[in-house]
Amino acid sequence: MPNTPAKLIADPVGDPAAAALTATRLTELDQLISRCTACPRLVAWREEVAEVKRAAFRDEEYWGRPVPGFGPPDAEIGFVGLAPAAHGGNRTGRIFTGDRSGDVLFQALYDVGLASQPEAHHLDDGLELFHTRITAPVHCAPPANKPTPAERDTCRPWLVRELDLLRPTLRVVIVLGAFGWQALLPVLADAVWEVPRPRPKFGHEAHVELRATDGGAPLHLLGCYHVSQQNTFTGRLTPAMIRNVLERAKELAGVG
Repeated sequence: MPNTPAKLIADPVGDPAAAALTATRLTELDQLISRCTACPRLVAWREEVAEVKRAAFRDEEYWGRPVPGFGPPDAEIGFVGLAPAAHGGNRTGRIFTGDRSGDVLFQALYDVGLASQPEAHHLDDGLELFHTRITAPVHCAPPANKPTPAERDTCRPWLVRELDLLRPTLRVVIVLGAFGWQALLPVLADAVWEVPRPRPKFGHEAHVELRATDGGAPLHLLGCYHVSQQNTFTGRLTPAMIRNVLERAKELAGVG
């Protein structure tokens, strides 16, 4: 898989499938992800956004690279979203940071004791997650917030490896939205969990327990509507609904 020229990356990674397997710790994986240049359309878009910028952020230096996951390496609860926002994670370098979706999510995490503060503005804002790691099936901001199936599949090895490294402690994964749900199921099958057939359908508060093929603890999969403005501004997803899912996740994960 050829590397795609990238202005912001001096030492590119062009083959996620090969590179992901070399990571023995999440910190190593995060570094590799942030150097990925595997998808030409996404490289061009994320860097164009970083150069043109939004007027409100014209004085800021955009991250403009793939955005890795965020949270402790021994997390019991995982979050899987969609992809970084063009002027959120693609600007700040941390997923769900610097946009209104993140404002809603981190407030809920703070309310239930899974985050140190209710807001996330930039990498050095002091935010810390407890028992929780947030990631995505696609690590680059896509045009119109819609990655292609090929881009999703190219990015898949990163998430497979991330779940492998989280395996000793991971007990629950909360999936934000139908795209993340559909993208995650084959990832889980590539890892150590059995995905039933027919595949379970996404829904808010959907709950599926997946047996582990390695003889370890099962994984609980929970569905939650995405924290997009389309859902939160219309009332389809309320703060109370998010907190309910988070409390259920804490219960299933054995987190006090």
